Amino acid sequence: MLSTVALCLVIVVTGCSSPPLATTKAAETGADLRPLSQVKPLAEPQTHVGPTTARLAQADITGTKPAVQHLPATVTDHQGTQVTVTDTSRILAFDMSGTLAATVFGLGLGGNVVGRDVSTGFPAARDLPLVTMNGHRLNAEAILALRPTVVITDTTLGPWDAVLQLRASGVPVVVVDSKRSMDNVGDIVRQVAAALGVPEAGESLAVRLAADVDAKKAEIAKLAPADPSRKLRVVFLYMRGQAGVYHLFGKGSGADSLIRGLGAIDVATEAGIEGMRPVNPEALAKTAPDVILMMTKGLESVGGVGGALQVPGVAQTPAGQHRRIVDMADSQILSFGPLTAGVLDALARALYAPDDAG
Repeated sequence: MLSTVALCLVIVVTGCSSPPLATTKAAETGADLRPLSQVKPLAEPQTHVGPTTARLAQADITGTKPAVQHLPATVTDHQGTQVTVTDTSRILAFDMSGTLAATVFGLGLGGNVVGRDVSTGFPAARDLPLVTMNGHRLNAEAILALRPTVVITDTTLGPWDAVLQLRASGVPVVVVDSKRSMDNVGDIVRQVAAALGVPEAGESLAVRLAADVDAKKAEIAKLAPADPSRKLRVVFLYMRGQAGVYHLFGKGSGADSLIRGLGAIDVATEAGIEGMRPVNPEALAKTAPDVILMMTKGLESVGGVGGALQVPGVAQTPAGQHRRIVDMADSQILSFGPLTAGVLDALARALYAPDDAG
């Protein structure tokens, strides 16, 4: 089954990047949004016409500094390597989706983070120096220049030799699970927290995030049609027009768990598609999605909605016929981690009550 690693390879080869951090506040957040529980849903969400941009009500990530830290911390990472961390004063946390740095900030150790990957897109990290180049390619020299005392990463960024170079130089490198999904947000939090010697803070954050997500799902359940025949049929398309890359995400990609959390049907999973696959026009049309989810930069790369409709197969779907494309910032939509409940909130508004999408 293809995974986030496969996505990493595609993006590295094509040299694509996430949206620049120098965006306006209006583009980052929805302004003065009323609670989701007070939103009136569309009477017929399946036939709504027109695109919508989903915006987080709160895009930043902050946390309270942990009261207790246990150092040195010795952990066995996701690759089975035993790593001992003695100093967390200069943390680097990087991955394809920006989840790891977001998690460190959520744990209250954001003040110790000394650099960022291109997918770390929340305001509190805006001024940190980049350790990736040409999109998502690691720059070993830039990383070493920041003198990290600990690195937390996964297998989604390359070249892997850069990570091995860090380890060879004596920097403790902790490799966590590369899977990104609503189903393992807590696991990632706990892995990061254990490596940084703050397991109690990690448990507290994991429990809180799970409660926030459950509460948001309950609110969304009241917006989404209860009748199975009226549930929105949704597909997640990844596009990079300048590189001619057009993929749809299916089972195990993370997008499937997001779509389920929105009370909708993931048509790619329904069609038996696993991981990430190139778009097949006939297969896409056959899945008949009512809504297409996309990353904002991906939509821009093909020239907006009009350009997306020129991608073979898109115009033949109900979503294409209704111009029903919902986009969200690249650094947010599949980031999971501390922003998960907020992403669900923003996308639910875009799907079921676009006038309340900010």
